[in-house]
Amino acid sequence: MKTIELSAAVRTETGKTFAKNMRKSALIPANIYGGDQNLMISVDEKELMKAIYTPHVYIVNLSVEGKVYSTIIKETQFHPVSDKVLHIDFLQVSDKKKITIALPVVLEGQAEGAKQGGKLAQVVRKLRVNGLAKDLPESINIDITNLGLGKSIMVGDLEFKKFTIAEPKSVVIATVKTTRAAKDAAVETKK
Repeated sequence: MKTIELSAAVRTETGKTFAKNMRKSALIPANIYGGDQNLMISVDEKELMKAIYTPHVYIVNLSVEGKVYSTIIKETQFHPVSDKVLHIDFLQVSDKKKITIALPVVLEGQAEGAKQGGKLAQVVRKLRVNGLAKDLPESINIDITNLGLGKSIMVGDLEFKKFTIAEPKSVVIATVKTTRAAKDAAVETKK
């Protein structure tokens, strides 16, 4: 997985008024949990945007008063109207403890069914996986070159050695839908 470095400061106060004043000065209240102790911090809003508004999943190395915490973004709370970040939770990761995180799905190749006139539809953009942080890839790459007309790739069709997928086996990832043009071409070839 990719890593990104962010600096943070410890915060001691809590409450709505304090959080509102922090946000006015471009700081986002945050928590680090999952380690020996929970830690309340604040992160610069502009620095944080590099890790949030991206399709990639990062291991975020937070530097807090000289100590570096290796974390992932577990939950982000957004303002319902302005979509500004209100609060963020970081989960501390280690080489001994498995984590569950959503990774982006990347389809590789051109589906055989799409060449025959079908329409490729990617149903799922992210899949939750479970494994050690060091073993997780940046994305889940799936080869779709053999995907025929009217066929689908499901979670049950995938298997990985270093991590498991934490989704039901019946979840459809990608499918090639039959279009009218493909149906008409099939009828023409039968004549």
